Amino acid sequence: MVETRSVDLCDAEAAIAALIEDDELDAIDSAFFVAGIGDTREPGRIVEEPSQLIRHGQVNFLAPAALSAALGERMARRGRGRLVLTGTAAATHPLPFAAGYTSSKCGLAHFAEAIRIALEPHGVSVTLVSPGFFAATPGSKGYGYARPGEISAHLLAQRMIAAAARGKSELVTPAHFYALRWVGKVLPRILSDRLIRALPSP
Repeated sequence: MVETRSVDLCDAEAAIAALIEDDELDAIDSAFFVAGIGDTREPGRIVEEPSQLIRHGQVNFLAPAALSAALGERMARRGRGRLVLTGTAAATHPLPFAAGYTSSKCGLAHFAEAIRIALEPHGVSVTLVSPGFFAATPGSKGYGYARPGEISAHLLAQRMIAAAARGKSELVTPAHFYALRWVGKVLPRILSDRLIRALPSP
């Protein structure tokens, strides 16, 4: 049986109350927090709208962090559980056309690492999933920009479930995004800035 509940992630306190209510009714053993908005800078703007940055912070970072903290504490008291937080492979790259998205997901990645260290001794695993491009349906078009290595959302979900079952600390998929992460770390800033500025804005 599948039940659904709609909550506004911009109202984190109400979302936490709903989560705790569900956990009280039937203890949650595995939770996947897949919330995210990936809006980019509007055409003609130099930086993103402040209101857009606020939404990114609320939906991409504050809500999933607060929800996983609330449920993680309860799982730890029970001595078991799995938490999965969804970031992005772009979190380590300062994309000027998606500063709000990448920064909020970077914050979530840091939080996932911290909460993993706190919860692991209590039988709770935390997995950060950092996907590259993925499409809701096979062959989705209309993005207007290149999406190298794109995979289907179905395949991504399979990999997420497998990583959580194994208790992996992080899943980066497709794997070539690992290499891009390290390239970004070792390149001198003057070169990385030049490469990032050359990227086409979506």
